[in-house]
Amino acid sequence: MVDVNSVERFLQNNDIRPSAPRVKIMEYLLVHRNHPTVDQIYSDLKDELTSLSKTTVYNTLKLFVERGITLLINIEDNETRYDADTSVHGHFKCRSCGGVFDLSIRSDMFQLSGIENFEVEEYHLYLKGICRVCKERVCS
Repeated sequence: MVDVNSVERFLQNNDIRPSAPRVKIMEYLLVHRNHPTVDQIYSDLKDELTSLSKTTVYNTLKLFVERGITLLINIEDNETRYDADTSVHGHFKCRSCGGVFDLSIRSDMFQLSGIENFEVEEYHLYLKGICRVCKERVCS
């Protein structure tokens, strides 16, 4: 995982010009870890970057995904989120609070059949339910 203090160098190393919006958006992804949407990022950064537009946020995230430094998470059809953690992991979305949480995945946990002679290039694990905090709130 990249350090917030070295974002400019990290972007340069990935052939991305480190403009102010790009640096701020990557810093946001690294600091908040909340799997934000374009709207969330725009809303949180627009006062700090007065010339920021949703189009800039969208295009920056598209570039980050293309360069492999950000994951596009599409747990539900109407909601695209982004994650700076590009390691292999899964996601859990709470139906109550809407939060998205990271899950550790062990590839040896899965017994897949029917894909012999296939070359798997990527996989995604998305779970939905009620998170621990919301469950405790209901049970209390």
